[in-house]
Amino acid sequence: MTDISTMPESAVAVARSAAPDAVIDLQKVGRTFPGPAPVEAFKPSDLRINRGEYVSIVGPSGSGKSTLLHLLGLLDRPTTGSYFLDGIDTGALGDNARAGMRGSRIGFVFQSFHLLHHRSVRENVELAQVYNRMPRRERASRAEAALERVGMSHRLDFTPRTLSGGERQRVAVARALVSEPSLLLADEPTGNLDTEMSDEIMRVFDSLHEGGMTMAVITHDLDVSARAERQVRITDGTLTSL
Repeated sequence: MTDISTMPESAVAVARSAAPDAVIDLQKVGRTFPGPAPVEAFKPSDLRINRGEYVSIVGPSGSGKSTLLHLLGLLDRPTTGSYFLDGIDTGALGDNARAGMRGSRIGFVFQSFHLLHHRSVRENVELAQVYNRMPRRERASRAEAALERVGMSHRLDFTPRTLSGGERQRVAVARALVSEPSLLLADEPTGNLDTEMSDEIMRVFDSLHEGGMTMAVITHDLDVSARAERQVRITDGTLTSL
């Protein structure tokens, strides 16, 4: 445990300001990429997502969505500001600790499903637990529970090649859920799906929200954004509430 009595006064003020009920708490976080002409890809911003909240972040291509995704997912570090995840100051963590936190507390869902086609549905979800050092004997039961949660328990032994796009994305969602993360972070989750399949996935997200999952969905699709209980817009690297 950190002894705040030995910390500079400014650091103590920041440490005490992390919201106790927030999963995500960005405080004046910004990201500038160096170069002959530095690029401020994400301007210093505040963003709080409380436990159980469903938030969409909507913006066009080039608006800073990818930069924000990398910051939220602990794939990059901010140039300025503080990022608290589950009350932990991620800026104070080394690379190994950040990787461990990313694997245990964040479930990622991407536009491309990133499934292994030569593995079964169950095996794809099981493999996500290897990196979290889940005991082998528990992997299958946890994978099956996650697949049941997204309505895919009837496809356990199928391979991704035999599934529809919507079914593949549901498997990807199950893989994100299997470690019981604090946050489900989705990047354009319907980008490779038609309208019907997109609605199918968004109904899964609606159900997860009703079950108490904390979710941040980054998208350019206004229909997808509207499904969330709160919408945030990103334009030219600046966040604004809708």
